Amino acid sequence: MVKLNKIYTRTGDGGETSLVNGRRVAKYSRRPAAFGEVDETNSVIGLARQHTTGEADEMLGRIQNDLFDLGADLATPESDSPALRITADQVTRLEAEIDAMNEALKPLDSFILPGGSPAAAWLHLARTVARRAERRMTELASEEVVNEAAMKYINRLSDHLFVLARTLNDGGKTDILWRPGQNSGQN
Repeated sequence: MVKLNKIYTRTGDGGETSLVNGRRVAKYSRRPAAFGEVDETNSVIGLARQHTTGEADEMLGRIQNDLFDLGADLATPESDSPALRITADQVTRLEAEIDAMNEALKPLDSFILPGGSPAAAWLHLARTVARRAERRMTELASEEVVNEAAMKYINRLSDHLFVLARTLNDGGKTDILWRPGQNSGQN
């Protein structure tokens, strides 16, 4: 279990941070950039949860816990073992939740604009931050080994947040549809 007695350590004042193995790396390097984006995704989900209850809130709570696991995974180079890693079971759970929610939604015949209910709007923002985290993780994976399940998890997460946003927009009934060229004068 984590125990934090002191919040500031002054060890990062020079622009470096520690990985789980104690190795010091630049704060701007790919690994901290990736787990930083995951942390930001988690924070936006926390904002969305201010507008959720019941099953949606329970799913988001599980996801927030998973995102701490993902951050720990990314903060631990693959060569370090044992380590806390995202697992295939966590990916499978996301997929099952996506499928269950999507089953109740009418198929889309247009892209949708981010928005609708406050919860959905925050989830759309979380989705875009998760996509940014995925880009950072992909960038990291171009130089170092990254857990394959972690890569799948972040990819499924953005899909999950999209489908949950639609679910919370009254089952998609209050989604805001994109109207191509609406303001271009080409209609």
